[in-house]
Amino acid sequence: MVQSETPKYRLAVTAGLDYDPATHLPVEVNGKTLRLDDNRATFDLNVRIQDYTGYPDSSPKTSPYFQHPLHTNDQYSICFSFTPKQPINGNELLFGNDFDKPLRSRLPPGFNAALRVVKWTIDPSLDGDAYADKPYLYSPALATWNQFRIGDKNKERDALMEKDHVVEEGADGEGAEQRSQLQIPETANERRKFFQKEDHRIEFEFESGRTYLADFGNQYLSFSETAIRLPGIHIPVVGMVDEDNHELRYVLKDSKTGRPYLVVCFILVKQDQSSDAGKQEETSQK
Repeated sequence: MVQSETPKYRLAVTAGLDYDPATHLPVEVNGKTLRLDDNRATFDLNVRIQDYTGYPDSSPKTSPYFQHPLHTNDQYSICFSFTPKQPINGNELLFGNDFDKPLRSRLPPGFNAALRVVKWTIDPSLDGDAYADKPYLYSPALATWNQFRIGDKNKERDALMEKDHVVEEGADGEGAEQRSQLQIPETANERRKFFQKEDHRIEFEFESGRTYLADFGNQYLSFSETAIRLPGIHIPVVGMVDEDNHELRYVLKDSKTGRPYLVVCFILVKQDQSSDAGKQEETSQK
């Protein structure tokens, strides 16, 4: 009987409120909600990944999230509630990926074509430069989140993001009034188109004390295969990994100051080396 090979890499997920990885906490994928809080905002974060076999060992392999009608084809989800402690203009909040070191020597053939597919068919608001010294790909948060929900103001937050909670487009309580006043469309696709216009983003304000819920994910990035799968294009992510480039970082950030509000890192850990993320998780479980 032929034994299957041990995977060369194993995934770990961490999250924090700044870029500094020393401040990040391990995320139990498909499991417990992670609370992150500072003087700017409070986040309750859930990360889900289909067919997950990474760190920590306590992470379930999947989540009921992927049985929901909205997400039967999705491969992963970054889902959070977000309560600002200061007003934030809707045009100043970006969501996307950035990197500390160049990627151009590691980008596979077809990468530009893949970006064009993403921009044409998935996210027309996407902007960035994958060949820069510090590569980035950002979209206005309001125009790129798959689901966006406006909640109540100054309400108890403890039960907002239970681990199996699925965010759906819409509003709760007084949030419905804000959504109506700004004539934000009811469906997710129309809301994303609505906020592709800068004027609409400028008119929107994330209010201090009001809770907003967002979900981002798709069927194109497969962590189980470590590959990007787009129509007619298959890009193995492992080919982009070396000692300097081994993580995919999602950032919610201020476009004016460049300071992040939330950072979620998907880290490919080589299996013949000790894992900082693994050590961090072991410490947190003691």
